[in-house]
Amino acid sequence: MKAWLLAAVGLVAAAQAGRAQDAAGGEAVFKKLCLPCHAVGEGATNKVGPILNGLAGRRAGSISGFAYSQANRASAIVWDAATFQEYIRDPKAKIPDTRMPFAGLKDEQQGKDLWAYISQFTTDGTKKRTK
Repeated sequence: MKAWLLAAVGLVAAAQAGRAQDAAGGEAVFKKLCLPCHAVGEGATNKVGPILNGLAGRRAGSISGFAYSQANRASAIVWDAATFQEYIRDPKAKIPDTRMPFAGLKDEQQGKDLWAYISQFTTDGTKKRTK
């Protein structure tokens, strides 16, 4: 009986860990909310918003050829999962005077999924290899 209980607990924990970030779910969120203004992947170019390739570890306001707001360039943000979550929930609260006209993504799981999707792309638009 103990073995079955431990196995069940292990399966639930594994399912939760697996749900921590879902790149496929993030792709759906990206296509719905981000794609009109941003591009990611091979061949991505700046649109109304900058390309999002190589976002993980990149300094905000640093994509060449994109006209960022002064507030964005001066923010000193370096993108990671936590910073992205805070920003995507309410961009204007994180960077006052940003030009990003997005009200925010309040669903925390969708934000995590979106980060999982975006952060898998390297600066050249290829996907990072997974082990």
